[in-house]
Amino acid sequence: MDGILPLYKPNGMTSHDCVDKVRKLTRQRRIGHTGTLDPGAEGVLPLCLGKATKVVQYMAEDEKEYEAEITLGMATTTEDRDGEVISEKPVERPLERKEMIAALEKWTGPVEQVPPMYSAVKVKGKRLYEYAREGLEIERPKRQVRIYELKLLDSHETFHGEFPVFRVRVRCSKGTYIRTLAVNIGQELGYPAHMSALLRTISGNFSLADCLTLEQIEKMVEKRELEDQLFPIDKAISSLPKMTVNESVEAKVRNGAVLPLPSGMAEKTFTVYNEEGHLLAVYEEHPAKPGLMKPQKVFS
Repeated sequence: MDGILPLYKPNGMTSHDCVDKVRKLTRQRRIGHTGTLDPGAEGVLPLCLGKATKVVQYMAEDEKEYEAEITLGMATTTEDRDGEVISEKPVERPLERKEMIAALEKWTGPVEQVPPMYSAVKVKGKRLYEYAREGLEIERPKRQVRIYELKLLDSHETFHGEFPVFRVRVRCSKGTYIRTLAVNIGQELGYPAHMSALLRTISGNFSLADCLTLEQIEKMVEKRELEDQLFPIDKAISSLPKMTVNESVEAKVRNGAVLPLPSGMAEKTFTVYNEEGHLLAVYEEHPAKPGLMKPQKVFS
Protein backbone atom coordinates (compact mmCIF):
# COMPACT_ATOMS: atom_id res chain seq x y z
CA MET A 1 0.00 0.00 0.00
CA ASP A 2 1.27 3.44 -0.99
CA GLY A 3 -0.46 6.57 0.25
CA ILE A 4 -1.36 8.83 3.15
CA LEU A 5 -3.46 7.53 6.05
CA PRO A 6 -4.61 10.34 8.36
CA LEU A 7 -4.98 8.75 11.80
CA TYR A 8 -7.00 10.12 14.69
CA LYS A 9 -4.36 9.66 17.38
CA PRO A 10 -6.00 8.78 20.70
CA ASN A 11 -5.07 10.17 24.09
CA GLY A 12 -2.59 8.02 26.02
CA MET A 13 -0.53 6.67 23.10
CA THR A 14 2.74 7.99 21.74
CA SER A 15 3.00 8.74 18.02
CA HIS A 16 5.50 5.88 17.78
CA ASP A 17 2.98 3.52 19.44
CA CYS A 18 0.46 4.46 16.76
CA VAL A 19 2.91 3.72 13.96
CA ASP A 20 3.71 0.33 15.52
CA LYS A 21 0.01 -0.50 15.86
CA VAL A 22 -0.77 0.36 12.23
CA ARG A 23 2.36 -1.48 11.07
CA LYS A 24 1.09 -4.65 12.78
CA LEU A 25 -2.47 -4.24 11.51
CA THR A 26 -1.45 -3.65 7.90
CA ARG A 27 1.70 -5.81 7.90
CA GLN A 28 3.30 -2.84 6.20
CA ARG A 29 6.91 -2.26 7.20
CA ARG A 30 7.45 1.17 5.68
CA ILE A 31 5.35 3.61 7.71
CA GLY A 32 6.31 7.05 8.96
CA HIS A 33 4.44 9.85 10.71
CA THR A 34 4.62 13.59 10.16
CA GLY A 35 4.79 15.69 13.31
CA THR A 36 4.91 14.07 16.73
CA LEU A 37 1.99 14.45 19.13
CA ASP A 38 2.63 14.05 22.86
CA PRO A 39 0.98 11.05 24.57
CA GLY A 40 -1.60 13.30 26.25
CA ALA A 41 -2.61 14.96 22.97
CA GLU A 42 -5.00 13.65 20.36
CA GLY A 43 -6.10 14.43 16.83
CA VAL A 44 -4.69 14.48 13.30
CA LEU A 45 -1.56 12.37 12.79
CA PRO A 46 -0.93 11.71 9.07
CA LEU A 47 0.83 8.39 8.44
CA CYS A 48 2.79 7.76 5.25
CA LEU A 49 2.69 4.20 3.91
CA GLY A 50 5.06 2.64 1.40
CA LYS A 51 6.34 5.08 -1.23
CA ALA A 52 4.58 7.90 0.61
CA THR A 53 7.38 7.84 3.21
CA LYS A 54 9.34 9.82 0.62
CA VAL A 55 7.19 12.91 1.35
CA VAL A 56 7.52 12.85 5.15
CA GLN A 57 10.16 15.59 5.04
CA TYR A 58 7.82 17.93 3.12
CA MET A 59 4.82 17.24 5.36
CA ALA A 60 6.90 17.93 8.46
CA GLU A 61 7.19 21.54 7.22
CA ASP A 62 3.41 21.98 7.06
CA GLU A 63 1.42 24.39 9.21
CA LYS A 64 -0.61 22.88 12.04
CA GLU A 65 -3.81 23.91 13.80
CA TYR A 66 -4.77 23.02 17.38
CA GLU A 67 -7.47 23.55 19.97
CA ALA A 68 -5.81 23.82 23.37
CA GLU A 69 -7.17 24.08 26.88
CA ILE A 70 -5.13 26.26 29.25
CA THR A 71 -5.40 26.24 33.04
CA LEU A 72 -4.22 29.34 34.89
CA GLY A 73 -2.79 29.50 38.41
CA MET A 74 -0.76 26.29 38.28
CA ALA A 75 2.53 25.36 36.57
CA THR A 76 3.89 21.83 36.07
CA THR A 77 7.26 20.27 35.31
CA THR A 78 6.18 19.19 31.82
CA GLU A 79 4.07 22.29 31.07
CA ASP A 80 1.03 20.03 30.63
CA ARG A 81 -1.37 18.12 32.90
CA ASP A 82 0.91 15.06 33.13
CA GLY A 83 3.66 16.80 35.09
CA GLU A 84 4.11 17.48 38.79
CA VAL A 85 2.84 20.82 40.08
CA ILE A 86 5.82 23.11 40.75
CA SER A 87 4.07 26.40 41.52
CA GLU A 88 0.63 27.70 42.37
CA LYS A 89 -0.82 31.18 42.43
CA PRO A 90 -4.62 31.09 42.61
CA VAL A 91 -6.39 33.75 40.57
CA GLU A 92 -8.04 36.01 43.11
CA ARG A 93 -10.07 38.23 40.79
CA PRO A 94 -12.23 37.79 37.69
CA LEU A 95 -10.26 38.11 34.48
CA GLU A 96 -11.86 40.25 31.79
CA ARG A 97 -12.22 39.00 28.24
CA LYS A 98 -10.31 42.00 26.89
CA GLU A 99 -7.34 41.08 29.13
CA MET A 100 -7.32 37.56 27.73
CA ILE A 101 -7.49 38.76 24.13
CA ALA A 102 -4.71 41.30 24.71
CA ALA A 103 -2.46 38.54 26.10
CA LEU A 104 -3.14 36.36 23.06
CA GLU A 105 -2.38 39.21 20.68
CA LYS A 106 1.06 39.66 22.24
CA TRP A 107 1.89 36.05 21.36
CA THR A 108 0.67 36.23 17.77
CA GLY A 109 3.16 36.58 14.92
CA PRO A 110 6.86 35.64 14.98
CA VAL A 111 7.82 34.60 18.51
CA GLU A 112 10.80 33.02 20.26
CA GLN A 113 10.32 29.85 22.28
CA VAL A 114 12.59 27.92 24.61
CA PRO A 115 11.82 24.18 24.21
CA PRO A 116 10.55 22.56 27.43
CA MET A 117 12.92 20.30 29.36
CA TYR A 118 10.51 17.42 28.80
CA SER A 119 10.87 17.36 25.01
CA ALA A 120 12.72 15.37 22.37
CA VAL A 121 14.97 18.25 21.28
CA LYS A 122 18.63 17.20 21.28
CA VAL A 123 21.29 19.25 23.09
CA LYS A 124 24.88 17.98 23.04
CA GLY A 125 23.74 14.67 21.57
CA LYS A 126 21.16 13.96 24.26
CA ARG A 127 17.38 14.40 24.39
CA LEU A 128 16.18 17.12 26.77
CA TYR A 129 13.81 14.70 28.52
CA GLU A 130 16.81 12.52 29.39
CA TYR A 131 18.41 15.42 31.24
CA ALA A 132 15.06 16.20 32.90
CA ARG A 133 14.68 12.62 34.16
CA GLU A 134 18.11 12.95 35.78
CA GLY A 135 16.91 16.06 37.59
CA LEU A 136 19.04 18.37 35.44
CA GLU A 137 17.96 21.61 33.82
CA ILE A 138 20.29 22.87 31.11
CA GLU A 139 20.41 25.89 28.84
CA ARG A 140 18.30 25.36 25.73
CA PRO A 141 18.64 27.18 22.42
CA LYS A 142 15.80 29.51 21.54
CA ARG A 143 13.86 28.81 18.36
CA GLN A 144 11.92 31.16 16.12
CA VAL A 145 8.37 30.03 15.31
CA ARG A 146 5.32 31.80 13.93
CA ILE A 147 1.82 31.93 15.38
CA TYR A 148 -0.49 32.74 12.47
CA GLU A 149 -3.68 32.74 14.54
CA LEU A 150 -4.36 32.66 18.27
CA LYS A 151 -8.05 32.97 19.06
CA LEU A 152 -10.01 32.74 22.30
CA LEU A 153 -12.73 30.12 21.78
CA ASP A 154 -14.75 30.68 24.97
CA SER A 155 -17.50 33.30 24.82
CA HIS A 156 -17.39 34.37 28.50
CA GLU A 157 -16.96 38.07 29.26
CA THR A 158 -15.24 37.23 32.56
CA PHE A 159 -13.33 34.16 33.78
CA HIS A 160 -13.80 33.18 37.43
CA GLY A 161 -12.27 30.73 39.88
CA GLU A 162 -8.93 30.07 41.53
CA PHE A 163 -7.78 28.06 38.54
CA PRO A 164 -9.77 29.31 35.54
CA VAL A 165 -9.75 27.26 32.35
CA PHE A 166 -10.10 28.63 28.82
CA ARG A 167 -9.71 27.31 25.28
CA VAL A 168 -7.80 28.75 22.32
CA ARG A 169 -7.34 27.92 18.67
CA VAL A 170 -3.73 28.04 17.46
CA ARG A 171 -2.56 27.99 13.85
CA CYS A 172 1.21 27.85 13.78
CA SER A 173 4.42 26.88 12.01
CA LYS A 174 6.26 23.62 12.51
CA GLY A 175 8.23 23.25 15.72
CA THR A 176 5.81 25.24 17.88
CA TYR A 177 5.32 23.92 21.41
CA ILE A 178 1.72 24.61 22.40
CA ARG A 179 2.45 23.77 26.05
CA THR A 180 5.16 26.42 26.10
CA LEU A 181 2.75 28.86 24.48
CA ALA A 182 0.28 28.13 27.32
CA VAL A 183 3.00 29.02 29.85
CA ASN A 184 3.83 32.21 27.91
CA ILE A 185 0.18 33.30 27.87
CA GLY A 186 -0.06 32.67 31.62
CA GLN A 187 3.04 34.80 32.23
CA GLU A 188 1.48 37.58 30.15
CA LEU A 189 -1.56 37.46 32.46
CA GLY A 190 0.64 37.34 35.57
CA TYR A 191 0.03 33.73 36.59
CA PRO A 192 1.65 30.29 36.27
CA ALA A 193 -0.15 28.14 33.71
CA HIS A 194 -0.09 24.82 31.92
CA MET A 195 -1.76 23.16 28.93
CA SER A 196 -4.47 20.87 30.28
CA ALA A 197 -5.68 19.39 26.95
CA LEU A 198 -4.68 19.45 23.29
CA LEU A 199 -6.45 18.48 20.06
CA ARG A 200 -4.72 18.81 16.68
CA THR A 201 -7.42 19.71 14.19
CA ILE A 202 -5.34 20.23 11.02
CA SER A 203 -1.93 19.04 9.82
CA GLY A 204 -1.03 20.44 6.41
CA ASN A 205 -3.68 19.32 3.92
CA PHE A 206 -5.38 16.90 6.34
CA SER A 207 -8.10 17.63 8.90
CA LEU A 208 -10.15 15.76 11.50
CA ALA A 209 -12.76 14.97 8.83
CA ASP A 210 -10.13 12.93 6.92
CA CYS A 211 -9.07 10.81 9.91
CA LEU A 212 -9.73 7.18 10.79
CA THR A 213 -9.48 5.74 14.29
CA LEU A 214 -7.38 2.68 15.07
CA GLU A 215 -10.60 0.71 15.50
CA GLN A 216 -11.84 1.76 12.05
CA ILE A 217 -8.50 0.88 10.49
CA GLU A 218 -8.59 -2.58 12.08
CA LYS A 219 -12.06 -3.27 10.66
CA MET A 220 -11.08 -2.03 7.20
CA VAL A 221 -7.98 -4.25 7.18
CA GLU A 222 -10.18 -7.26 8.01
CA LYS A 223 -12.50 -6.39 5.11
CA ARG A 224 -9.57 -5.50 2.81
CA GLU A 225 -10.98 -2.01 2.35
CA LEU A 226 -8.17 0.11 3.79
CA GLU A 227 -6.25 0.66 0.56
CA ASP A 228 -9.27 2.44 -0.91
CA GLN A 229 -9.19 4.91 1.99
CA LEU A 230 -5.59 6.06 1.41
CA PHE A 231 -5.02 9.54 0.03
CA PRO A 232 -2.70 9.82 -2.97
CA ILE A 233 0.88 10.87 -2.29
CA ASP A 234 0.56 14.11 -4.21
CA LYS A 235 -2.21 15.42 -1.90
CA ALA A 236 0.46 15.77 0.78
CA ILE A 237 2.61 18.03 -1.40
CA SER A 238 -0.07 19.78 -3.45
CA SER A 239 1.05 23.15 -2.05
CA LEU A 240 4.35 22.88 -3.97
CA PRO A 241 4.48 24.52 -7.42
CA LYS A 242 3.77 22.10 -10.27
CA MET A 243 5.25 21.59 -13.72
CA THR A 244 4.24 19.12 -16.45
CA VAL A 245 6.69 17.42 -18.84
CA ASN A 246 6.21 15.67 -22.16
CA GLU A 247 6.88 12.00 -22.82
CA SER A 248 10.52 12.39 -23.83
CA VAL A 249 11.40 14.40 -20.70
CA GLU A 250 9.32 12.03 -18.56
CA ALA A 251 11.72 9.17 -19.29
CA LYS A 252 14.65 11.28 -18.10
CA VAL A 253 12.79 12.33 -14.94
CA ARG A 254 12.04 8.69 -14.11
CA ASN A 255 15.78 8.02 -14.29
CA GLY A 256 16.61 10.93 -11.99
CA ALA A 257 18.41 12.99 -14.61
CA VAL A 258 19.75 16.51 -14.12
CA LEU A 259 17.79 18.65 -16.59
CA PRO A 260 17.57 22.22 -17.86
CA LEU A 261 15.51 24.44 -15.57
CA PRO A 262 12.51 25.83 -17.50
CA SER A 263 12.63 29.59 -17.98
CA GLY A 264 10.25 31.45 -15.70
CA MET A 265 10.45 28.86 -12.89
CA ALA A 266 11.12 31.12 -9.92
CA GLU A 267 10.46 28.54 -7.19
CA LYS A 268 13.35 26.57 -5.69
CA THR A 269 11.39 23.32 -5.16
CA PHE A 270 8.54 21.95 -7.29
CA THR A 271 6.70 18.80 -8.31
CA VAL A 272 6.97 17.22 -11.77
CA TYR A 273 4.00 15.47 -13.44
CA ASN A 274 3.60 13.69 -16.76
CA GLU A 275 0.91 14.61 -19.30
CA GLU A 276 -1.45 11.98 -17.83
CA GLY A 277 -1.37 13.79 -14.47
CA HIS A 278 0.80 11.27 -12.58
CA LEU A 279 3.33 12.52 -10.04
CA LEU A 280 6.85 11.64 -11.15
CA ALA A 281 9.23 13.46 -8.83
CA VAL A 282 10.10 16.47 -6.72
CA TYR A 283 12.84 18.57 -8.32
CA GLU A 284 14.82 21.57 -7.13
CA GLU A 285 16.93 24.27 -8.69
CA HIS A 286 20.49 22.89 -8.85
CA PRO A 287 22.48 24.57 -6.04
CA ALA A 288 25.80 24.43 -7.90
CA LYS A 289 24.85 24.54 -11.59
CA PRO A 290 22.86 27.61 -12.67
CA GLY A 291 20.15 26.93 -15.22
CA LEU A 292 19.78 23.26 -14.23
CA MET A 293 17.48 21.31 -11.92
CA LYS A 294 18.07 18.08 -10.05
CA PRO A 295 15.76 15.55 -8.35
CA GLN A 296 15.10 15.49 -4.62
CA LYS A 297 12.72 12.53 -4.76
CA VAL A 298 11.72 10.28 -7.64
CA PHE A 299 8.46 8.34 -7.25
CA SER A 300 8.49 6.23 -10.41
